[in-house]
Amino acid sequence: MGVWFHWEISLRARRDHLKKIIAKILTLPLSFYDENNPGRIANRIAKGIENHTWTYPEVAGMMIPKLFRVFGIFIVIWVIQWQIALAFVISFVLILAFIVRDLKDLMQKERILDRHIENTQSRNSEIITNIKTVKAFATEGQELYRQKQRLEREFTYVIYRIHKGYVDLITWEKTLVQASLFGVFFFTLLATVQQKISIGHFITTYTLASMAYAELDPLSQMAETFARRYASMARLNEFINLPSGTDAGSLLADHAQHNPYHFTGKVELSNLSFGYSPERTILKDINLLIEPYQTVALVGKSGSGKSTLVKLLFRYFEPNQGQILMDGEDISRLDVTWYRRRLAIVHQEVDVFNGTVLENLTYGNPNISFDKVEEACKIARVDEFIQELPNGYSTIVGERGVRLSGGQRQRLGIARALIVDPDVLVFDEATSSLDYESERAIQLAMKSILGTRTTIIIAHRLSTVREADQIVVLDNGRIVEIGSHDQLLNQQGIYQRLHSLQESGELV
Repeated sequence: MGVWFHWEISLRARRDHLKKIIAKILTLPLSFYDENNPGRIANRIAKGIENHTWTYPEVAGMMIPKLFRVFGIFIVIWVIQWQIALAFVISFVLILAFIVRDLKDLMQKERILDRHIENTQSRNSEIITNIKTVKAFATEGQELYRQKQRLEREFTYVIYRIHKGYVDLITWEKTLVQASLFGVFFFTLLATVQQKISIGHFITTYTLASMAYAELDPLSQMAETFARRYASMARLNEFINLPSGTDAGSLLADHAQHNPYHFTGKVELSNLSFGYSPERTILKDINLLIEPYQTVALVGKSGSGKSTLVKLLFRYFEPNQGQILMDGEDISRLDVTWYRRRLAIVHQEVDVFNGTVLENLTYGNPNISFDKVEEACKIARVDEFIQELPNGYSTIVGERGVRLSGGQRQRLGIARALIVDPDVLVFDEATSSLDYESERAIQLAMKSILGTRTTIIIAHRLSTVREADQIVVLDNGRIVEIGSHDQLLNQQGIYQRLHSLQESGELV
C-alpha cells in the first residue's frame, strides 16, 4: 500500500508540473525565445521535472516514519525521566540545525554547478544542431578542447567545493550523533547512580536513545540527495514563475476557433513606432493603408524594419506608439487567439513538425476536409512532389522536415497557410534562400493567390514583388517610397537603385 501511495503522489506531482510547464511554454512572450537557447530550456525542463517528480515523495517517505518513531521514543523517555528527554530533544534540534545550516550552503553551490552543467549541455546541443558547420570548418578538435575545459572546471568545482562540503557534513553529523549519544548515556548513568531511575530504565532509555539517533544517521545522505536535486528544481520553478505574455489568458482558450466572423482584410497602420529597447527605435511613425484584397510588398535593406512590422501585425509585440487597425478595429482590443487565426504567415524557414505531411498541412485547421487540403496543395504546387513521396500524404517528414527539400518545405508552408483560409496572408522572405527552380515554383504559387485575399510580401529579391499593387520601401525604420513597380522605377530612388543592382547581378 505504501508503494502504491508513493507512486500515486509521484505521478500526480509529475502530471501537475508538466501541465504548468506546457502552459508556460505556450504563453511566454516571443522575446523569451529570441533571447534563450532552446537546448538550454529543454534541458532545464527535463532535469527539473525528473527531480521534482521523485524528490519530495522520497524525502516525505523517509522522514515521516522517522519522525513518528522518534516522537514515540521521546514519549517513553519522558515518562521515565523528563530531564533526560529534554536533553535528548535539545541534542536533536542542534543536530538538525547543523544539517540545515550546511544544507543551505551546499544548495547554493549546487546551483552554481547546475549553471556550469547547463552551459556545457547547451553547447552540446548547439554542436549537434550545427554539426555540418563544425565539420565544414574542421573545428572538431577546437570544440572538443572547449568542452574538455568546461568539464575540467566542473570537475574541479565538484571535488574541491561541493564534494568536500558533503564529506564535512557527514563527518560532523556522525560526530555530533555520537557525542549526543554519549551525553545521554552519561546523564542516564548519573540518574541511575543517584537512584532516580532503575537499572532496567537505564537500559531501556539508552537502547531507545540509540535507536532514535540511528534514525538521524541517514539524514546527511538525504540532505545530500536533496541539495543535488534542489538546483534543477529551483531553476524549473524560476522558469514556471517567469512572467507570461500579456495575451497569456486568451492564448490557452479554445473558444476562438468557433467564431465564424471574417475580416475584409483592410489594414491600417497609424503613427506606428516601435523599438525592442528604449535606446533603439526600429520603426518610426509608420502610416500605411492596405485595402482589402490588395497585394502590398515591403522592401528595403536588412534591418530596415520589414519583419518587425509583421511581428507587430501578429501581435508578437505591442507598439510603443500608434496603433494597427483591422477593418477599423484596434487589434490590441481583439481576442488574440481568434485574431491570429484570421491571419497566416509563410516564413523564410518553414517550421515543420516530425509527423506526416498531412498532419503538417492541417496543423492550423485539423478538421478541414481532404478535398480542401488537395485544393490548397494544388494552388501551392505541393501536388507536384507529394505523389513522389513513398507514402504520399502519410509520409513522415522527419524532425524539422529533413526528408523534404527547402523548396518542398516552402510549398508545404504555403499550402498550410491557405488551409486556414486567412483574411490576411503574409510571405516573409519566402523565396530568399531557394534555388532558381524552387523560387520559380513558389512565385507561380504566390501569383495564383494574389487578389484572393489581402497579401503582404516581404521580399529581398525584387522579382517577387513586380505584381504587387503597392510597393512600400522602408529605410531606417521609415517609409521613404510608395508606389507600383513602374512608378518607383521612375522616381529614381532607393527602389530604382536596388532594382538596377539586382538586374546587373551586383546584388542578388
